[in-house]
Amino acid sequence: MSRIGKNPITIPEGVTVDVKDGMVTVKGKLGELSQEFSDIDIKIEDGIITFERFSDKKDQKAKHGLYRALVNNMIEGVSKGWTKQLELVGVGYRASNQGNKLDLAIGFSHNIVIELAPEITVETVSDKGKNPIVKLSSYDKQLVGQVASKIRSFRAPEPYKGKGIKFVGEQLRRKAGKSA
Repeated sequence: MSRIGKNPITIPEGVTVDVKDGMVTVKGKLGELSQEFSDIDIKIEDGIITFERFSDKKDQKAKHGLYRALVNNMIEGVSKGWTKQLELVGVGYRASNQGNKLDLAIGFSHNIVIELAPEITVETVSDKGKNPIVKLSSYDKQLVGQVASKIRSFRAPEPYKGKGIKFVGEQLRRKAGKSA
C-alpha cells in the first residue's frame, strides 16, 4: 500500500469537503478549490477523509498517494494558505509591486513587469543592505509554485557568483571558476 495514500486526513474546523461525481470540492475561509479524481474511492466519516484504491495496478497505486496529497494541500491551503519567498541576488537587482503587478529590475535593458493572477497576493521587501525579497501567497499551492518558478526562470542563479533569483533558503551548487 501507498504509505502516503493510506494516511487519513482530518478536516479542520471551518473547512467543508464535498465529493460528488469524480470531483472533490474544498471550501474554507481563504477560498474554494476543486480537483477531479478517478480510480480512487474517497470516503468522509466523522471529519476524517480516507482514500482507498480498487486494485493493485501500478497507475492506481500512483494515484492513491497523489490524490491524498492533492486533497491535503487543498485543505491546508484554504485554511492556512501557502507562501513562497524569492530572493534577488545581484548588484542593482530591484523588485516593486503595485497591486498585483510585479516590476523586476534584474540586469536586463528593460524592467520585467508581470501581471499576476488575482488569487495571488504579492509583497516586496527591500531593506537597505539586504537583497530584495518577493513574497507570493495564495490558497492554491500549485499556482504559487508555478508563478514562483516562472519568476525564477527570468534569471536563474548562476553557479559562479550566485547571482540571480533564488528561493529563500535554497542551497546553490557553487563552482570554483578559473584558477590563476
